[in-house]
Amino acid sequence: MTKKITYCLFFILILNTSSCKVGEDYERAEQNLPETFRQDSETESSIATINWWELFDDPILVELINTALKENHNIKMAVSKLQESNIYFELSEADFYPSVNYYGGASSSFNSQTSDFSNSVVTGVNVSYTIDLWQRIKSLNEAAQQEYLATEYAYRAVTISIISSVASAYISLRDLDNRLLISEKTAKNFAANLDVMQARFDGGFVNEVDLTQSKIQLIEAEATIETLERSRVQLENGISVLLGSVPIDITRGLPIQEQITLPEVPTGIPSELISRRPDVLESERKLEAQHIRIGAAETLQYPSLTISLDMGVSLLDPVTFFGDLGAQLLGPIFNGGKIKKGIELEKVRTERLLYNYQLSYITAIKEVEDAMIAHSTYNREYDLRSQQMELATKAAELAWVRYDGGLTSYLEVLALQSSQFSAELKASAALQQELQAIIDLYVALGGGWEPIEEQNN
Repeated sequence: MTKKITYCLFFILILNTSSCKVGEDYERAEQNLPETFRQDSETESSIATINWWELFDDPILVELINTALKENHNIKMAVSKLQESNIYFELSEADFYPSVNYYGGASSSFNSQTSDFSNSVVTGVNVSYTIDLWQRIKSLNEAAQQEYLATEYAYRAVTISIISSVASAYISLRDLDNRLLISEKTAKNFAANLDVMQARFDGGFVNEVDLTQSKIQLIEAEATIETLERSRVQLENGISVLLGSVPIDITRGLPIQEQITLPEVPTGIPSELISRRPDVLESERKLEAQHIRIGAAETLQYPSLTISLDMGVSLLDPVTFFGDLGAQLLGPIFNGGKIKKGIELEKVRTERLLYNYQLSYITAIKEVEDAMIAHSTYNREYDLRSQQMELATKAAELAWVRYDGGLTSYLEVLALQSSQFSAELKASAALQQELQAIIDLYVALGGGWEPIEEQNN
């Protein structure tokens, strides 16, 4: 019996080592990517390889992001999904090993002719093993590995999304803080103007129209304050959720004017996106996993071989030992086209994931281009808005002097003061949008993480 088992194990080893693989190996499709981006940029190396949020040089922002990376619930869910995927991968590896089970049974039978009872109590062990003749088990294991890698990249994509969301929200919060300061300063000036106009109206020097216009101007500034206050609290609530917390007060760091602005952001070349963007890599790993499943489905056209071994003993007669070694060969003859349709289904799914992969890197390039043009134009727009703000401030001051000297109407003062208020708000918004464009560019480049080692290359 021992010799038979030895011969059987040797036979299994030979079959496994000489098994044939069904299906073709995955090869990355031709991307036809442009050699450079449309917008002029530095291409020596990509700034996506660093923790870009630290470049803003705001310790509060860095602290908020570090807190979000630890406490954000979306990240925690992504980690759980990664653990789940890893367990599925480990489960697929179990099929490489034989299945060993124990069993026991008892029976009693009666013979009416002899009036005798026959009792039997046995226990034993069953060992079964499916020979991977066509590498189906190996293929499914490789597919599970690629799915695990896809989940790893999905986790990285969630991480980048949370980091950028915190950074964007914080920059927007500092912009709201700045616009609120502008509005409060303006409202204070408008209130002082109203006091002057009220005194002149009481003295009969101005008409009621000018007084009413002054009141309207003050109300506009006060209404803007209420709008900004509301938006600021709601944004703080949003940041709190990103931090995994109930609504709290958000600590402030550097004012928006002191946040770094980069005149030129090195972007690398388009082909680097394929290995930098985690969402693109996730799409490709899913595509490869599905490509492998085509081969696994094709193996169902061929026979499978299972070796089984039963060994046991009778508990009523312990000296009685039994063993049974067998093999089962099972192959398809007719199944109503189920296997063929299964292969077609896997091919259609693969085609869909191929289109999704192609869309992912086309979209990635588009997002980089969008962010690059946004960064360059918002940079120039902020310079122009700053000039506009300075000129509007000067014009408003001169208009008041002219009005005080009786050289112009109060309508001109109102128009220029409103223009100054608008220019200051627009300058702040343009700066916020420039900083947002930098964040968008880093995200589009897949920045803020180091690529995990490609296990299949």
